[in-house]
Amino acid sequence: MKPQSDQRLADHVAVGVLTRTFPASLVDAAVAAAGKAEQRHRLLPARLVVYYVLALALFADSGYEEVMRNLVEGLSYQTGWKSSWDVPTKGAISQARARLGFAPLKACFDRACVPMATESTSGAFYRGLRLMAIDGTNLDVPDTAANDEEFGRPTAARGEGCAFPQVRMVGLGECGTHALCGIAIGPYETGENTLALELVRSVKAGMLLLADRGFGGSYQLFAAMAATGADLLWRVKSSAVLPVLERFDDGSYRSELVIKDDKRRKLKVLSVRVIVYEIDDPGRSQGEETTYRLVTTILDPGRAPADELAGLYPERWEFETLLDELKTHQRGPRVVLRSKSPEGVRQEIYGYLCTHYAIRALMVEVAGHDSVDPDRVSFTRSLRAARRSVRAGIGTSARAIGEALRAVIVEIGQELLPERRLRAAGRVVKPKMSKFGVKRAVHHNWPRPTKRAGEGIRVLAAP
Repeated sequence: MKPQSDQRLADHVAVGVLTRTFPASLVDAAVAAAGKAEQRHRLLPARLVVYYVLALALFADSGYEEVMRNLVEGLSYQTGWKSSWDVPTKGAISQARARLGFAPLKACFDRACVPMATESTSGAFYRGLRLMAIDGTNLDVPDTAANDEEFGRPTAARGEGCAFPQVRMVGLGECGTHALCGIAIGPYETGENTLALELVRSVKAGMLLLADRGFGGSYQLFAAMAATGADLLWRVKSSAVLPVLERFDDGSYRSELVIKDDKRRKLKVLSVRVIVYEIDDPGRSQGEETTYRLVTTILDPGRAPADELAGLYPERWEFETLLDELKTHQRGPRVVLRSKSPEGVRQEIYGYLCTHYAIRALMVEVAGHDSVDPDRVSFTRSLRAARRSVRAGIGTSARAIGEALRAVIVEIGQELLPERRLRAAGRVVKPKMSKFGVKRAVHHNWPRPTKRAGEGIRVLAAP
């Protein structure tokens, strides 16, 4: 029978177990903060459209109408309606997305996507410091005049433009949980170092921020991140001038970075500690570079010995695994985003990031329930479970979400991944139809299963 109260089926739409991370109250607050709350009842209210954008990121291979059906199927019976809800047309859905804009999705991301690891989370902290990393990537967007003008595209080898415009994205991620906690989006021509300056607001004291040498070349960015109170551990380029001011017993030495403005005028001098080390990799050829230089704001060797920091630096590759989850498994390999307008592109990107965060939150809960490292929880298994929970029509009921969450935790925990082998260098991949990057026979047995953190790393004494 139809319920006594004058309720709408759209008010019960949610994203399954992921609703625990993005409850209706948070979504409504984000919509109100963005000034997008509707003045009259609509077939597609703002909250429903927010959940729909999140569902677009869950069902990347489905069309507009099919994604909406995944959201509402099963809800008619549970809410007491006699007949099913009429699915809006693609045109109506597009208009609703345009009416919403990207601000509510950005507000959801800013409010909910924060570091989630606790002291008991395996691999998330080093001597009380939360391990974080920054890195960047590019996303293909539909080839429309508006997207091309807004974002631009890279130039191909023959001087022609690439097939699709691209968005450049730089993020701040938690190494232990793969939770993306800060993001900066811009045109392709905007450099990663420039975009990374927008992440300063997300960096806090108590963090140990890791970054590769692409960011280490910007001393202004390094100084801005250090001013937040966080500790830094960045690799620098071989051309960086780092004078030896004081040698330490662990092989590291104190040096300084001269911060200059765009006109090469000295702004300040920042004291740093430098660690130089080599990697003993049996799969490397003798001609490959094996010497690395790291700079850190941790000046006391007793607080963080050089060999431990050198062994810790590869944790920054967890961000690359995060990108693999986001771009390969959740979105699909070589899949172009749907949105044909810049506003829709930004909305869709925030939808992908919010959905990925909610899945990772589910995985961290599974890891805590089973007392294992979050690395052992399968992302694809969690993704499939999240999709099924949406189709089941759980709705916004806290009791129903709690029951479904308990069942999903048990299901995902029944099949954990084997413990990941530690590594001191990036994985070796043999590209298709290429004579470069050939995987050598020694790589079949390396890294060794018994490899420990820091093994294969040799810290070099200061010159």
